[in-house]
Amino acid sequence: MNTPELEEEKRCGPRNWGLEAIKGQEKVRRSSVDLRREIIDVGSIQRLIELRKQRRQRRAERAATPEPTPPPEPLEIEGPVEPETFLRAAVQGKMHVIEKFLADGGSPDTSDEFHRTALHHSSLEGHMEILQKLLDSGATVDFRDRLDCTAVHWACRGGHLDAVKLLQDRGADLNVKDKLLSTPLHVATRTGHLDIVEHLIHCGVDINAPDREGDTALHDATRLSRYKIIKTLILYGADMMAKNEAGKTPTDLVQQWQVDTRQALETKEQPQGEMEVPA
Repeated sequence: MNTPELEEEKRCGPRNWGLEAIKGQEKVRRSSVDLRREIIDVGSIQRLIELRKQRRQRRAERAATPEPTPPPEPLEIEGPVEPETFLRAAVQGKMHVIEKFLADGGSPDTSDEFHRTALHHSSLEGHMEILQKLLDSGATVDFRDRLDCTAVHWACRGGHLDAVKLLQDRGADLNVKDKLLSTPLHVATRTGHLDIVEHLIHCGVDINAPDREGDTALHDATRLSRYKIIKTLILYGADMMAKNEAGKTPTDLVQQWQVDTRQALETKEQPQGEMEVPA
């Protein structure tokens, strides 16, 4: 994640990390035009039917002979664990790799090129045992990545309330700001995690803290139509008249959204067949 991606999260809400992990692997469904072209290319519908039968037969044969299950990864690790393997284990939840790296004297604050530590990665994924192990081994709870995000920001982004509570118990700052001046409350609001929003409010975070553009959590909730979060923020005293750098209050954002929607509904393009022909 880089600065433009943080800005995209602010404008459009959370990214689908699981979907992006398999991006490019989906099969694109062919259009009817493509199918007709294929019929013409192969010469006849009968040929197309035969090809489809062959494809079904091949699929059935593959299903009848499934790929062999890979052997389980051995728990005994020979040799030292590389930093890249250590960080990847924090994402994948491989506790034995984490333990081996730390037992060999590796630093729990080892980071990648984006300054993200294993604590950042395990907070996003919600691997509680690994989080506990890293913190017990001296991991810096408020270690900042290249975008100044801490593990609390990533736990909020991943929607893991237990991780937020554990980090908080170990002294994490719940009002810490990243490079966009976004607090964990901003992140939890944008990603739609109501339980974390409620917890942060109950812990006394600054509910009206502005980000770099002057937006409070209520601005973000309004922009992204987080109805339940809007109600919660207002109930606990969010300032409905707070103005951002553009001079807009959360109410102004609602009114602007309504205006834009009305204009979109009222704008009717003439069908091509009914377009007036100039004289």
